[in-house]
Formats: sequence, structure tokens, C-alpha cells
Amino acid sequence: MIDLSGISEVMQRIQTIENRFGVHHSGGSVNFQQTLQSEMEGGKVAPENSQKPASDRTRTFEETGEKSASKSMVDMMITSAAKKYGVDSRLVSAVAETESGYSPNAVSNSGAVGVMQLMPDTAATLGVDPYDTQQNIEGGTKYLKNMLDDFGGDVRKAVAAYNAGTQAVKDYNGVPPYAETQNYVNKVLDLYR
Repeated sequence: MIDLSGISEVMQRIQTIENRFGVHHSGGSVNFQQTLQSEMEGGKVAPENSQKPASDRTRTFEETGEKSASKSMVDMMITSAAKKYGVDSRLVSAVAETESGYSPNAVSNSGAVGVMQLMPDTAATLGVDPYDTQQNIEGGTKYLKNMLDDFGGDVRKAVAAYNAGTQAVKDYNGVPPYAETQNYVNKVLDLYR
């Protein structure tokens, strides 16, 4: 069961962000907040194809003091994406925690962005906007699913490929001997267990 406590504060924050960034929904579209509210009233979580909230890319969870509320929204998106692509949500969550600490605002020195730390080229290949939190999570989950498929469901190799690339894992027939990748794989798998 997903903990939806504090959802009214989250919905209010979404509305504030939408207003700040001038997000308007037209053509009969229902915004994320309205969809989530109607689904909650029916005892369900918003469907996968609901409108996404505008994201506040200028501040981190810690700066806004909204870490728990924002993390619950990220958790819901992870659960939805994992279900959509047939990947264990615990694995997606472990990758998200290792990559960004669940922060939609994370940007690495190499240019990877968002919760799943997608490189812009990878995001383009996956057809997602890496700056949109929901698309970032869906893209990262789809990419992880591709890695799992490429390596016959071998989680260790798939996680290594997520970090170091498919070719490096193929070249070494397993986790490459890079300290960063070895530490990454160990951390993800420790969180996943």
C-alpha cells in the first residue's frame, strides 16, 4: 500500500509550481493534481498516463524542505514505470537511490540528469525528456529493462551495464574492473536485497 499521507500538501505545491511556470492544460486534458485527487477519492493511485506536474528544476528537495513529500511522488512514479516495463520496482528504486538519491534536480559532472541520471543522448534514444521527472524515471526504467534483456535477466550485469555501458560488460563478460562500476553495482545490489 502506498502511503498517501501529506498528499494535500503535495497537490498544493504542484499547483504553486504550475502557476509559477504558467502551466495550463487545455483541450480537455486533466492535470496531474485533478487526476490524482479523483483517483484517491476512488481509492486508487493515478494511472500511468495521467498528466505530469510541472517540475521545479531550480531547487532541490533539501532546499525546499519537501524531501518526504517529493520522495513519495517519485516512489509512485517508480512503481508505475516498473509495472509498465515489467521490472522489479525495488531494483528501479535501488538504481534511483544510487544514481541521484531520488532527486529530480540531480546533474552529474558528465551531464547525466534527473532521478535516473540519464545522459541527454540516451534520453533522446529512449524518446524521453530527461528534465521531466516522470519521463526520466520511465526512460531509466526502460533502459534498465533493455539491459536486463540484453544480459538474459542477469541483474548484476544489467546494473553494471547501466553504469558502464553494454559494451564494457560484454568486453569483460561481467562487471568491468573499474572501481566506480564495481562500487556502483555493490551499492545497488545491497539496496536491492
